[in-house]
Amino acid sequence: MGRGKLRIYLGAAPGVGKTYAMLSEAHRRVERGTDCVVAFVEHHNRPRTEVMLHGLEQVPRKQLDYRGSVFTEMDVDAVLLRAPAVALVDELAHTNVPGSRNAKRWQDVEELLAAGIDVVSTVNIQHLESLGDVVESITGVRQRETVPDEVVRRADQIELVDMSPQALRRRMAHGNIYKSDKVDAALSNYFRPGNLTALRELALLWVADRVDEYLTEYRSEHRVSKIWGSRERIVVGLTGGPEGRTLIRRAARLAEKGAGGEVMAVYIARSDGLTSASPKELAVQRTLVEDLGGTFHHVVGDDIPVALLDFARGVNATQIVLGSSRRKTWQYVFGPGVGATVARESGPDLDVHIVTHDEVAKGRGLPVARGARLGRSRVVWGWLVGVGGPVVLAVLLNTIDLGLANDMLLFLTVTVAAALLGGLFPALASAAFGSLLLNYYYTPPLHRLTIADPKNIVAIAIFVGVAVSVASVVDLAARRTHQAARLRAESEILSFLAGSVLRGETSLEALLERVRETFGMESVALLERAGDVDPWTCAGSVGPQSPKRPEDADVDMPVGDHMALALSGRVLPASDRRVLAAFAAQAAVVLDRQRLQHEADQAKELAEGNRIRTALLAAVSHDLRTPLAAIKAAVSSLRSDDVAWSEEDQAELLEAIEEGADRLDHLVGNLLDMSRLQTGTVTPLIREIDLDEVVPMALGGVPEGSADLDIPETLPMVAVDPGLLERAVANLVENAVKYSPADEPVLVSASAMANRVEVRVVDRGPGVPDEAKDRIFAPFQRYGDAPRGAGVGLGLAVARGFAEAMGGTLNAEDTPGGGLTMVLTVRAVDRLPDLATATAERQAS
Repeated sequence: MGRGKLRIYLGAAPGVGKTYAMLSEAHRRVERGTDCVVAFVEHHNRPRTEVMLHGLEQVPRKQLDYRGSVFTEMDVDAVLLRAPAVALVDELAHTNVPGSRNAKRWQDVEELLAAGIDVVSTVNIQHLESLGDVVESITGVRQRETVPDEVVRRADQIELVDMSPQALRRRMAHGNIYKSDKVDAALSNYFRPGNLTALRELALLWVADRVDEYLTEYRSEHRVSKIWGSRERIVVGLTGGPEGRTLIRRAARLAEKGAGGEVMAVYIARSDGLTSASPKELAVQRTLVEDLGGTFHHVVGDDIPVALLDFARGVNATQIVLGSSRRKTWQYVFGPGVGATVARESGPDLDVHIVTHDEVAKGRGLPVARGARLGRSRVVWGWLVGVGGPVVLAVLLNTIDLGLANDMLLFLTVTVAAALLGGLFPALASAAFGSLLLNYYYTPPLHRLTIADPKNIVAIAIFVGVAVSVASVVDLAARRTHQAARLRAESEILSFLAGSVLRGETSLEALLERVRETFGMESVALLERAGDVDPWTCAGSVGPQSPKRPEDADVDMPVGDHMALALSGRVLPASDRRVLAAFAAQAAVVLDRQRLQHEADQAKELAEGNRIRTALLAAVSHDLRTPLAAIKAAVSSLRSDDVAWSEEDQAELLEAIEEGADRLDHLVGNLLDMSRLQTGTVTPLIREIDLDEVVPMALGGVPEGSADLDIPETLPMVAVDPGLLERAVANLVENAVKYSPADEPVLVSASAMANRVEVRVVDRGPGVPDEAKDRIFAPFQRYGDAPRGAGVGLGLAVARGFAEAMGGTLNAEDTPGGGLTMVLTVRAVDRLPDLATATAERQAS
C-alpha cells in the first residue's frame, strides 16, 4: 500500500473559511463516490460550518481525562480501523492533550498518511515554525502551537483560502467567527486591518514561493530550458569592478516596479583568461545585494556570456542587467564584448539592460578570447593566416622581385603572425607550406622542389627553425596564461569557501547549494555508509532527484572510505576536481561539526540531568530525612506501650505527624515538578479564566492571616493553565511568608498592563541584593543562611518554570521600604494569544 496524499487549506488568519472549504471539498468527493470520513473537525459553534458536517460520516472522538476535566481528541486507532479513502483532519498545528497517542496532531496525520489514507487538513500561516518571529513582530503574540515547515512543504496540494481584511472584519462584526462578547476585543487587537494585511501578504508570498519551487522542479524534470516569466527575476552580471554597485542598485529599482521581484547578483570567475576582479569590491557588493534583499552567487565558467545565460535560464530569470563595457575603443578588435554577445544570444524571452556608469571606456586590460587556450576565433584566424597567407604572399611576390632574403623575411613574418594568432600548429603549417613555396618559386632551380645552392638549404632550415621556435614560445605563453587564470579562478573559489567558514556559514545544505551553483550542476548530495558493504544513505542534498549512490552520479568525489560527494548534471573536466575535492572535504567537516554540536548539546543535557539527579539524591538524603524522622519518632511514641499518653500529648504527636507529612508532600511535589521541567514533559493546558478563581486557592497552604489578597474584579481574563498558575503562586506566597516578619502579612495583588496581567507577591523581609536576584531562581539555591529544614531550594525555580511554560515571566524586584516583590506576568485574553488551545487556537479554522 502506497503513502496517502496530503492536501492542505492554508489561511492567513482565523475565520477566512478553511474548514468550510475543506468540508465543501468533502461533499464533492462523497458525491463522486469517494469513501470520505470526518476524523476531526471543530466547527466552533459556527452555524454555517456546523451545517456542512451534515451528511458526512464522523469517526467518534477519543475522550481523555486531564486535571479533572474531560477533553476530546482524534481517535487515530479508530480512523485506522475504519480505513477510509479520505480523512478530514482540522487544525494541523494543534497540540494534543497529554495522554494522547502523539504530542502533535500533525504526527497523527503522518500515521494516517503512512497507512495509505489521503488526508485533507487546515492550517494558518502563523502556525508555520519558521514564521514564528515574523508573526510575533506583526501581532505581538508568540505562536506556541506550530507545525514544522517541512510537513506543509511535503503536502501534495496546498490551496490558499484568501479573504480581504475588510471582508474578514465584517464577518467578525456579524458574529460569524467569535461570540459577541469577544468581537470588540478581537477587532481592536489581533484583527486590526494592519495585522490582517501583513498576515495576508505573508501567506501569499509563502504560497508563491512554494509554487515557484514546484515550477523549478517541473522545469528540471522535463528539461524545459525556455524561460517562463511567471515572476520578475533580475540577474546582475558582476565583474568585480566598481561599477557593480551601480548595477545592483539599478536592478533593485527594477525589481521594486514588479510585485515579487527578485535580484540575483552573479560573479563568473574565468578559467580561460586573466580577470581584474577585486575580492574586496566583491565582498562589498555581496553585502550590498544582500542588504537590498537579493542573493549573491559565485560561478566558474570558461565562456562568460554562455555561463551568464546558462545561469539566468537555470533560475528562470526574466531580465539581465549588465554594465557598459570598460574596454577602450581599440580593444573591440578582439571581439564584440560580453554585453553585446549576451544581448545577441539572449533570445526573445530574456531582456538585457545595458547600464551606463562612471567607468565606461576607462579600460580593463586586454580582453580574453573564448574557447580553448587561445580561443576558437583566434585559432581559426591562425589557420587562415598560416595557410592562406603564404599563398597570397606568393602571388604578390611573383609580381615583384625583392630577392630571396627579403622573400624569406616576408614569409617568416606570415609565420610569426600565424603563431601569434593560432599558436603552434597553424605556425608549423605556415612554416612547412611557406618553405615549400620558397623552394618552388624563389630558390634556384625555380619551379622545382630542389635546391641547387647549399646556402639556400641553410637559409630555409633557419627559416623553419625560427618559425617553429616562435610558434612554440607563443603556445607556451598561452598555456601559462591559461594555467595562471585557472589557478586564480580556483583560488577565488577556495578563498570564498574559507570565507564562508569564517562567516559561520555551517549549514550543510547551504554548502551543497554553493557546490551546485559553482559547477553548474542540477543536484548535489553528500552520501555516506557505515561499511564497505552497507547501503548508501543521504546525509544532505539539494536539487531535484539527487543521486542515491555514487554510481548513479555524473561526478563523484570520495571523502575518506565511506563518504562521497555525488553530483548530477554534467561531467566535470579533470581540472575541476581539485576544487571539488576541497568542497567535498569541507562538506565532511561541516557534517562532522553538526553532529559534534548535536552530541555536545546532548552531553550538556545529560550533564545537567546528572547534576539535577545528584542534587535530588542529596535532597532526599538530607532535607527529606528530617520530616521522615519526625514522623517516625511520633508514630513510635504513639505505638509505645511503656508510656500512657494523655489526650493532649496524643494530639500534639498527631499534629507533628501531620506537619511532617505536609512538609514531606510539599518537598516531594517540588522535586517532581522540577524533574518534569528538566525533562520537558510539562505541557500546559491553557484556558481562559479569571484570576480570582485561582489565586485564592493558592493561599490555602499558608497560615491564616499571613497573606492579604487584592484582586480587582475589573481585571481581564487570562490565558493560563489553572493548575500550574496555582502551584506557581503558592510557591511564591510560601517563600514570601517564610522570610516576612510575623506581624507583616504578605500582600498578593494583581493589575492589568497593556496586554498582560501582573500578579505581585510583596513581602517585608530582608530582601535580596540585585546581583543575587537571578540566582535565587536556580534549582537547589537558598538565599542567605536558610537552614536545611527550610526546603530544598526548588520553590522559586519551579514557579519560574511554570510561568515560562505558560508563556509568562517571573522576576524579582525590590519592595519600596524594604523587602522583596515577586512579579508574575501572564497574557491577557483580549489579545487572543495563540497559547489558548481551547479558545483562540481552536477558533483559528
